[in-house]
Amino acid sequence: MSEREPAAQVIELDIGGMTCASCAARIEKKLNRIEGVTATVNYATEKAAVDHPPAVTPQQLIDTVVATGYTAAVHTPAATSQTVENAPESAADRLRQRLLVCLALAAPVVLMAMVPALQFRNWQWLSLTLAAPVVVWGGAGFHRAAWVNLRHATATMDTLISLGTFSAFAWSLYALFLGDAGMPGMRHGFSFAVDRGAAASDIYLEVAAGVIVFVLAGRYFEARAKERAGSALRALLELGAKDVAVLRDDREERIPVERLRVGDRFVVRPGERVATDGVVDSGASAVDMSLLTGESVPVEVGPGDPVVGATVNIGGLLTVRATRVGADTQLARMAKLVEQAQHGKAPVQRLADRVAGVFVPIVIALAVATLGFWLGTGVAPTTAFGAAVAVLIIACPCALGLATPTALLVGTGRGAQLGVLIKGPQVLESTRRVDTVVLDKTGTVTTGTMSLAEVLPVGDVTADDLLTTAAAVEHGSEHPVARAIVTAATDRGLPREPVRHFVNHGGKGVQGTVGGREVTIGRPELLDEHSIAQPQAVTAARTAAESTGRTAVLVAWDGTARGVLVLADAVKPTSAEAITELRALGLTPILLTGDNIATARTVADQVGIENVIAEVLPAGKLDVVKQLQDEGKVVAMVGDGVNDAAALAQADLGLAMGTGTDVAIEAGDITLVRGDLRTVATAIRLSRRTLGTIRSNLFWAFGYNVAAIPLAAAGLLNPMLAGAAMALSSIFVVTNSLRLRTFR
Repeated sequence: MSEREPAAQVIELDIGGMTCASCAARIEKKLNRIEGVTATVNYATEKAAVDHPPAVTPQQLIDTVVATGYTAAVHTPAATSQTVENAPESAADRLRQRLLVCLALAAPVVLMAMVPALQFRNWQWLSLTLAAPVVVWGGAGFHRAAWVNLRHATATMDTLISLGTFSAFAWSLYALFLGDAGMPGMRHGFSFAVDRGAAASDIYLEVAAGVIVFVLAGRYFEARAKERAGSALRALLELGAKDVAVLRDDREERIPVERLRVGDRFVVRPGERVATDGVVDSGASAVDMSLLTGESVPVEVGPGDPVVGATVNIGGLLTVRATRVGADTQLARMAKLVEQAQHGKAPVQRLADRVAGVFVPIVIALAVATLGFWLGTGVAPTTAFGAAVAVLIIACPCALGLATPTALLVGTGRGAQLGVLIKGPQVLESTRRVDTVVLDKTGTVTTGTMSLAEVLPVGDVTADDLLTTAAAVEHGSEHPVARAIVTAATDRGLPREPVRHFVNHGGKGVQGTVGGREVTIGRPELLDEHSIAQPQAVTAARTAAESTGRTAVLVAWDGTARGVLVLADAVKPTSAEAITELRALGLTPILLTGDNIATARTVADQVGIENVIAEVLPAGKLDVVKQLQDEGKVVAMVGDGVNDAAALAQADLGLAMGTGTDVAIEAGDITLVRGDLRTVATAIRLSRRTLGTIRSNLFWAFGYNVAAIPLAAAGLLNPMLAGAAMALSSIFVVTNSLRLRTFR
């Protein structure tokens, strides 16, 4: 028997030195060439998610990135949670300082070139004095990156900027020192297009300095926007308490929250944040969940109720027992889901990356062709040179590289604030195509909290005997019906009988031995399978209960049904409104449940659902989703239980209620932190809006380059204006993405 291959490992790297999408594409290409490695590099988050075999060490991955001309380090969570304000100096701050100095130096150069009236005697030498530090110091980052690219026989956006500005500066030096441009009294005008009659003595210092300033401005606003885009995730990570009053031998001891362990009891005073996920041990209060789930109404909690870390205690004093700490808490898992989503790439982005990867060499070839064409027509060399420089500068694919990551960064961050966790960018494509939404009934449309409404014994059996016997067997089940029966028996003070030979029949009921009697509890089908008689009185009681939309459970022993337990599950007050919102999105809602058709129909009528599929066993939910897909429908599935996991995974779009089980949440594509069905519509609208923003960004980024390059090649665009337009295209894309922060 062959040994199993070691499992692949996932590592996250912080990447430094990237300046455009082609940089990210280049690093990704190098990493993916390593055998067994699958890497995704995100320009907006400046991170690489790398799936690698154990034989490939993190240091090998880092060395590969460094050899490509960039910096890399293994990402640590602490780096993510550190706020920009607390950082020694952010990238935006450094760019701002450089931009302000360059702007002060370049402004007079541009003004003197554009306004002939300002061109005093020997003005060109002042222009050189002011422009030189802008080109050399202000553009140092571009020139350094271009040199690294040259050494690796590649080209990026920095190559275009460096080549364009350095060419303009070098031409100006030639004209000043070897041509006639340095003569006292030299003047030249300014044109929005390349001047066809320009003489070889003209200078381009305003182009060299102006382009550097415009690109630095674009980079600064880009960096600022990226920091703002990631603010939702940072805010999420910073929600948690920093320290906690833990109880040691009934004495309070304040410790850092990192030292808290599962099982520890800690105190939460009014106004304090709950330190970690836990269960209330004593006390009663209201807890504000708004920062974590977007739910504005505080939730009342008491002994036995779960509480989530980072929520705020509003009212009384609580003592809480920790059930999850560190990376296992709901807050940490939310943050991880958001980070994973932001690292991924939508299919449309992969196309953009491929284009960006080959775009720069094509642009350089176009610039050379433009230069050759104009020289061939016999125009002045400055005209040919100006058109070629404009092509180099206008074509930088900055906007192309930012189109998807910034929208994804902002959209997923906003989703986290609203209690909607999108697992990855591929999910966005699914939300656009979905036309049918399948809703599990219990815990999704209804509260999922069953309560015992009636105990209906038959014959000489008493109500207490019927309930005691049923509760004994149901104690071994985790089903909501079982919990309701056990709770009712406990509340009535009935004794708990021991049970032996417990058997759970998934979706049908349970069996066990209590006091020497073989007890069967569940649906009529289960009793039929075991040839258990169902007296007419039992059938009548069951039918009457189901006709009012309630759930009837039969209890039988000694071969005969002895009575009926009637349970009710209230519809969530917001479910009807949620169904209306789903219809408004063009979706057809279908109610899917294991309950009988009468109960299901009653619930469906209350919330406005026309299509009902009832009496479906847990395994059958998967088949229902498959059948709908075979009919050509694109299916979204909403559920919260273990029995929904397979259907959630099969659906084109799986939405797991965050109030449900971990298995369901893992299987879903989108996790809804709140138990409110209205968040389903919110999740789909946000996903569609994010996808729409990505598409509009890519349209403008592609359209900009397609339209601008011919204008530049035709000599209709001054190189300095080309630099301004290129910077503005990036700012437009980022600003368009930031509009997602206002999504409601």
